[in-house]
Amino acid sequence: MVGDAHFPQSSSNSKKSKPKKKKRGGTKKKMTSEQIAAFKYVTEWVYLDQSNSLASSAAASVVDDFGVQKSLGKGGEKVVFELHSHSKCSDGFLTPSKLVERAHGNGVKVLALTDHDTMSGIPEAVEAARRFGIKIIPGVEISTIFSNGGDSESEEPVHILAYYSSCGPAKIEKLEKFLENIREGRFLRAKNMVSKLNELKLPLKWDHVAKITGKGVAPGRLHVARALVEAGYVENLKQAFSRYLFDGGPAYSTGSEPCAAEAIQLIRDTGGMAVLAHPWALKNPVAVIRRLKDAGLHGLEVYRSDGRLAAYSDLADNYGLLKLGGSDFHGRGGHSESEVGSVNLPVLAMHDFLKAARPVWCRAIRDILESYVEEPSESNLAKITRFGRTRVLKGGFSPSSGNDLIERCLTLWLTNEEKQNDEFEAIRLKLSHISINQEVQVP
Repeated sequence: MVGDAHFPQSSSNSKKSKPKKKKRGGTKKKMTSEQIAAFKYVTEWVYLDQSNSLASSAAASVVDDFGVQKSLGKGGEKVVFELHSHSKCSDGFLTPSKLVERAHGNGVKVLALTDHDTMSGIPEAVEAARRFGIKIIPGVEISTIFSNGGDSESEEPVHILAYYSSCGPAKIEKLEKFLENIREGRFLRAKNMVSKLNELKLPLKWDHVAKITGKGVAPGRLHVARALVEAGYVENLKQAFSRYLFDGGPAYSTGSEPCAAEAIQLIRDTGGMAVLAHPWALKNPVAVIRRLKDAGLHGLEVYRSDGRLAAYSDLADNYGLLKLGGSDFHGRGGHSESEVGSVNLPVLAMHDFLKAARPVWCRAIRDILESYVEEPSESNLAKITRFGRTRVLKGGFSPSSGNDLIERCLTLWLTNEEKQNDEFEAIRLKLSHISINQEVQVP
C-alpha cells in the first residue's frame, strides 16, 4: 500500500523569515531507477489478465519507502498487497466472499487467503475476486511445532505461511492429507481445552464451541475464546487469551502438529513459498529462524500495520530471507486488530518475493499440466481448474482440446516470456491431441 512520501520542507537561512508551512500530504518523491524496474516487474504480474499495459506508466508514478502504486492519476490509485488473512473457513469472522469484498473496499489488488490448515475457502475467494478485479494468491497457514534439538522444554508452536501459484499446489493430494491430519488434531486439541476449562470450574460446553466453529471447520483457540465470551466467563477475547488460552496457559493444549521443518519441506515439494508467520510471537526467534532457514524457509514476516520491525528485518538480512508481512486479519473487529490491506509493503520487497516465487510457481504449473498430459483424466483436469472462476456452460467457452483450455489458463497464470519456453511448448503440442468433452472450470 502506498501514500505520498513525507519530507520536511527546507527552511530559509534567514532568521527573520518564517518557516514555510508544510503542504498537506508532504512532498512527492519520484521513483528511483531500481523502483521503476521493480514496479514494472510487479505490475506485469498483478495485471497479467488485463489487456492494457500499466507498467509503462511507472516513470510517472510516485512512491514513498513503501508499496506499489499503479499510476499517478487522479487520487493516485494504489496497488495494495495483503498477504495474510483469514475467513470463516478457519477462525475468521467473514466468509471468503465477504473478505474479498472488504479487501476491495480497502483498495487491495492482491489478496492471499491464508486460513489455518485448510485451502477450502480459495475457490469462493477466487470467484468473488473476479467480480472485484482482485488477484488471489492461494495460501494456507500451517500449524506446526518447533523443537530445538529434541528438547521438549524448547518446544513452541510455529506457524508457516505457504503461498502458491494461481493454479494451486502440485501434488495436491499429498498436501491435503497433510492438512487433514492437522485439522483432526485441532478437534482433539479444542476438546482438551474445554476439558481443562471445566477443571478450572468454567462449565463451558463443547456443543457451544462446535456451534461457533461451524460445520466442516476445524476449531481453533479463537473459537474457544468466543465461546468463553458468549458464556460470560470473560469480558472479551483478549481476556480469554490472557487468562486461559495463551501459549502454555492453564487451558492451553497442543494438537498433532507436525514439526516445522517437515511442513517447510512439503511446501517446497508442492510448489509453494514458505514464510514464517509473526516471528515476534516466538520465545526464541533467532534459534527458530536459523534452524528453519536450514530446512528451506524462504522468508519471514517483517512488516505489520505499525511499520517495519527493524530487528526482524535485520534477521531476514542476516539469513538471506525474503521480507514480507500482512495484517493477519480475522474480521473480529475492535481496535486490537489490524484492518485488511493496512500493511505497507515496499515495491522492492514485492519484487524480490515474486522474483523468487515465479520460477517455483512455473515449475508447479508445469508439473500439474504434465500430470494431465500423462493421464488426461477428469481428476487430473480438475487439478488444473481447481481454483477456476467461471463454470463453462452450454453456449459459453467450450474448449475443443486440452490445448485450448491450457492456453487460456496460461494467459492468466504466466507472462509471455514464461509461457514461451521449450517445456510449455512441448506440453502444448501433446495437449493439442487431447479432446475435452466434460463441463470444466476455467479462470
